[in-house]
Amino acid sequence: MVDNSIPRHWPRASYDPKYDPVVDAGPGHNREHAPTYWIGTAGEPPQDDGPVSGDMEADVVVIGSGYTGLSTAIHLAKEHGIKAVVLEANTVAWGCSTRNGGQAQISSGRLKRSQWIKRWGVDVAKGMHREVSEAFELFEDLIAQDDIDCDPQTGGHYYIAHRDKVMAGLQKESDLLNSTFGYKSRVMSREELHADHVKDQEAAGAMWEPDGTCIHAGKLAFGYVNMARRLGAKIHTASPVMGWETVNGVHHLRTPGGIVKAKSVALATAGYTAPGLNKKTKHRLMPILSNSMVTRPLTNGELADCGIQTKSPLTDTRTLRHYYRLLPDNRMQIGSRSAVTGNDAENGKHLEMLQKGLARKFPALTDINLEYSWWGWVDVSHDMMPRIFQPNPNEKIYYAMGYGGNGVMYSAQAGRRMAQLVAGKKDKAFDLPIFTSPLPSHGLLTPFRRMGQRMAYVWYYLQDEVI
Repeated sequence: MVDNSIPRHWPRASYDPKYDPVVDAGPGHNREHAPTYWIGTAGEPPQDDGPVSGDMEADVVVIGSGYTGLSTAIHLAKEHGIKAVVLEANTVAWGCSTRNGGQAQISSGRLKRSQWIKRWGVDVAKGMHREVSEAFELFEDLIAQDDIDCDPQTGGHYYIAHRDKVMAGLQKESDLLNSTFGYKSRVMSREELHADHVKDQEAAGAMWEPDGTCIHAGKLAFGYVNMARRLGAKIHTASPVMGWETVNGVHHLRTPGGIVKAKSVALATAGYTAPGLNKKTKHRLMPILSNSMVTRPLTNGELADCGIQTKSPLTDTRTLRHYYRLLPDNRMQIGSRSAVTGNDAENGKHLEMLQKGLARKFPALTDINLEYSWWGWVDVSHDMMPRIFQPNPNEKIYYAMGYGGNGVMYSAQAGRRMAQLVAGKKDKAFDLPIFTSPLPSHGLLTPFRRMGQRMAYVWYYLQDEVI
């Protein structure tokens, strides 16, 4: 006979390279981090509160201990006096937050300012710009705190034209940023980019934005953990939510170690959201795999050949974009698209594609030895924009996700906004569409999403490289 009074704590499990949030029931239980550069160089993980070890009650439970979940816990405590309980299925910041490229830009979702105007009109687009500007200020304020030492590298963001044909579009976008939003971007020629910034051999020029910061993704996550716990939040690792019932408005979250009862639940699981976690988030995202790799340290000769005079964020104009940067220890990091499914993630062709991308940009780095390679799931929404939302005003369930690869910076603000929703403290910004509508569903196309993804990748390649 099983004694259910004894908490069932599972031993640490190995990293699963084939994990796939579209088909797997959940993200696992007490799994190791992915073998990223960030985990390899962040130092010892911070203390957490261990697995749930019995039934407990909480005012607010946050599911997910990544940037968004931790920011939610931080702002619930700082701004509303609420000490949240954070439930993490595996180890702290196990998902997107320790697998990204460490680039913070003044953006949210995948759409440009011109696309905001086309979708919502000028007034709403200006409101969105104010929102992301405020978000960037919040992010910079957070990383300046004593709890966080994440090796920030400032200097703006370089949006690099990978072909001549995109330069006219970059100039048009820069003109719009300046004239409509009062944001002082500027376009530079290939010659200026190479002489003063970086000798990307594909570059036809670039648009520079004043706001752009690179950070150490693992150190940022660990710093958020320290800050949240200092403010009174509890972070329970190895505590996946394996069942969810709502009884008389109280949420009963079943974990291996006990049931956590909560008045409010905030979901911050992003690209690692299990299909069965809650019907409000089921199939509301399209998880997309992104590959990253980090080279050995570059020699002085290689640095000179690459002409890298900045350590701030670099992204190119491909739809299937490359994001890349020079790390503080002079290693080069680059990332881009990867496999469609988890089962294919280890296929060497995806890493080879990334290596070829690096070599096109920097021929001196052709066949350079690698020290780290990993992949992670990006939370892309159906309409390419995030949502911070309460799906049913009669249920105290909230979510913040759908950043589409731009969550390093905006997740801080998204967590703050979700904390405001939980506390019932909305302000004027909540009139913006990312707060007033749910993540859109794929509807009848849901079973065919990956078929569509494969077709889209072919079309994007043709647009990016051929047409």
